[in-house]
Amino acid sequence: MPAARVRACNPHPVNLAGRHVLYWMIAARRRTWNFALQYAAEVAAQLGRPLVVFEALRCGYRWASDRLHAFVLQGMADNLEAFAGTPVLYYPWVERAPGEGRGLLETMAREAALVVTDDTPVFFLPRMVAAAAARLEVPLVAIDGVGLLPLSVTGAPFPTAFAFRRFLQRTLPAHLSEVPRPDPLEGLAIPPALALPPAFLQRWPPASPELLAATPAALAALPIDHGVPLAPTPGGARAAHRRLQAFVRDQLPRYAELRNRVDRDVTSGLSPYLHFGHLSAHEVFHAVAAREGWRAERFEPPPARGERAGWWGMSAAAEAFLDQLVTWRELGQVFQFHRPDAEEWASLPPWARATLEAHARDRREHLYDLDQFAAGATHDPLWNAAQGQLRRAGIIHNYLRMLWGKKILEWSATPREALAIMLELNNRFALDGRDPNSVSGITWCLGRFDRPWAPERPVFGTIRYMSSAQTARKMPVDEYIRTWAQ
Repeated sequence: MPAARVRACNPHPVNLAGRHVLYWMIAARRRTWNFALQYAAEVAAQLGRPLVVFEALRCGYRWASDRLHAFVLQGMADNLEAFAGTPVLYYPWVERAPGEGRGLLETMAREAALVVTDDTPVFFLPRMVAAAAARLEVPLVAIDGVGLLPLSVTGAPFPTAFAFRRFLQRTLPAHLSEVPRPDPLEGLAIPPALALPPAFLQRWPPASPELLAATPAALAALPIDHGVPLAPTPGGARAAHRRLQAFVRDQLPRYAELRNRVDRDVTSGLSPYLHFGHLSAHEVFHAVAAREGWRAERFEPPPARGERAGWWGMSAAAEAFLDQLVTWRELGQVFQFHRPDAEEWASLPPWARATLEAHARDRREHLYDLDQFAAGATHDPLWNAAQGQLRRAGIIHNYLRMLWGKKILEWSATPREALAIMLELNNRFALDGRDPNSVSGITWCLGRFDRPWAPERPVFGTIRYMSSAQTARKMPVDEYIRTWAQ
């Protein structure tokens, strides 16, 4: 296990009297290509202890809804099947009332030699891990499996994608051979796990088959938002693998020239699976590299000039996709790793805040409130279609997400209100909301990772401008509007 990916969260020594090793699965919610599961399994084998995998789903997190719950539950159902027939005890638990899980982790950890979990800057998870580390009386070890580059080797957030790309090009090659095993359990002698005590199961019963199937009745019984329905995109590792295979086979060859075309959708559709940990960035990279015939041991990187294309020595399509998967995705993860306030106004670049504040009192030709934005009830059919896709499908086409955010800035009373509206809509409806990568997309609309653009405009100041008319001149949008502006 690469040392840069291992972090001790508290100072406790290993409990040699512990009956098992506990993997508290909170971000890498998958059976394969999982550094944290691999670490837990290796320690279990070394100690001669069984391995228990505990995956929980709370009901009290902000924006909890049928859509988000179902996506996670479908992943838990896949995990239950994936761990069947292995020596690992997989324990899926779903909270049915706020506070019902109080004491659950501590009770499981009391009998553990140590607890392993995922290290990630996503959403509320860093605060949850820190709170658990302070409560537990056994070691809590967090493993970073977020991206190809370990988060700990970055010393600070980066102001632009160009600056981060140069750092990646200097630093990443040394880490490309550090890959999680596709099967973390392969070749390890792990004792079969014992059943959890009856009294424990009576107090905290595992998720029922109905819950794991995300049936309407099971979801309706939970105290979550039932106004955000299930998305047509299914959750779970199996669906993620199918989507990855289809993308590499069918869309990737045309990605470079068509990825911004809403009429020729060749985007990967992998962002929700990466967000919920149903898919590993390492596995995605491996699939692209395999298609290209690329191997890490033969890779000789050119000078680190920050260039977007040509660095990997792959096709233009693969290079364009990897710039999204590696540069832009990990740029957001690194920023939030160093700046937990990434969603707040103060985290925007000083120049962006200054120009937006200078134009905060400018007259807006159109003004809408949160409810009107949420309903897609603006004067602009293309914007309404983008919001309709977000509301109904849980996604927005990548290019239109930028336009979507720029127009919210233009039609909100103040730039601070625009930021709040973007975050609320994205986090409520998007399957990949509440994620550093989608926060990057939102804050890019307000100047993060960008530079000042001339000419200076009303409302925008020197923030980069986009319009629906410009978009319609670049590509056909009529069919997209007919499909989603309802």
